[in-house]
Amino acid sequence: MTIRRSWWSALVPALAVSLLPSAVASAAPPPSDGGWSVRRDADALRDAGVTGVAVRVETPRGTVTARSGVGDLTTGRPVPRDGYLRLGSVTKTYVATVLLQLVGERRISLDRTVEQVLPGVVSGAGNDGRTITVRDLLRHTSGLPDYLYDVFPDPGAGTYFAQRWRAYQPRELVALAVRHAPDFPAGTRWAYSNTNYVLAGMIIEKITGHPWEQEVHARILRPLGLRRTDTPGTRPFLPRPHAADYQQFTADGPLTDTTIPYRPMDSGADGSMTGTARDVNRFFRALVGGRLLKPAELAVMRAGVPVPQDGGQPAGTRDGLGLFLTPLSCGGEYLGHGGSGFGYVVRAATTADGRRGVTVSAHSRAADPQAAARQEEALRDLVDRALCRTP
Repeated sequence: MTIRRSWWSALVPALAVSLLPSAVASAAPPPSDGGWSVRRDADALRDAGVTGVAVRVETPRGTVTARSGVGDLTTGRPVPRDGYLRLGSVTKTYVATVLLQLVGERRISLDRTVEQVLPGVVSGAGNDGRTITVRDLLRHTSGLPDYLYDVFPDPGAGTYFAQRWRAYQPRELVALAVRHAPDFPAGTRWAYSNTNYVLAGMIIEKITGHPWEQEVHARILRPLGLRRTDTPGTRPFLPRPHAADYQQFTADGPLTDTTIPYRPMDSGADGSMTGTARDVNRFFRALVGGRLLKPAELAVMRAGVPVPQDGGQPAGTRDGLGLFLTPLSCGGEYLGHGGSGFGYVVRAATTADGRRGVTVSAHSRAADPQAAARQEEALRDLVDRALCRTP
């Protein structure tokens, strides 16, 4: 789940560094492949306040991993090796892949309107499904409001505890969103909205007769052997091992254990999947390497629109269909997606040729915008350096 309002913009709390142990390397990488740099960058996230960090980099020469901080503030246990993660909005890339497979099978066109596929679902307050295409949904040019601000209007911990077991049906979430006027006419601008992918999941079910989760398993997880990736829906508990997640709801407030997700926004096609860094890297490298989509569909997925400067992405980023394309400091670009929710951030990316992939997980988030900016810079630097290393 990616969340856009100011009180969500912070990533991780600035804890006293003395609380957190130094990074733990879970493999000894080849010296020339920058393993020391990965450990150093994991420590940089920890030093800025993240309770726990895990990094996994896949390279042509092998795998480099690093862990930093702790996996549980109460017990002090380390962040687990290849632990289970909440993937948040990384889910969107899996959902977009299924829809593009259906495009390749000629079961739907990206130019079909939402109204043609889901009659009467998007209507009200100026929202018009007749003007929004499937392509608009997948690249966030629909103009549809984000339902998140209706299911969590108050940033306090009280709302989290009072509402975290409340689950919504997809149609309910869309209905909440379309009570508000659209952000702009469809196709004219870009703005990230989780509502888009709630509708994408509904479209998959309408076309195939199966829930989007079933199609993700049949088309992606089983063929790639991703046995530690799941679509848990409203099931609240992560398999073990996993790190605990911590959210700071106000800038001067305490850290709250939010390992149990906030189900109103962590149970659908926009952000509910779980998995491990190993599986996530395998998925993205397989996708970019052409194992899941035909060349024509993969090219369409990679054809992006510019993300505005206030879009929460690095300068020069473009948004494809469920895939962000971001410039690398060493030239070229990387492809990937991020995910976040209460107490966690995940970034997954791969080079354009699929030869190098990285997944980073941070297991706490702050309410302080300055802390958020420091964490965002550290995360971006880590991903960039991991993908720019040679060979």
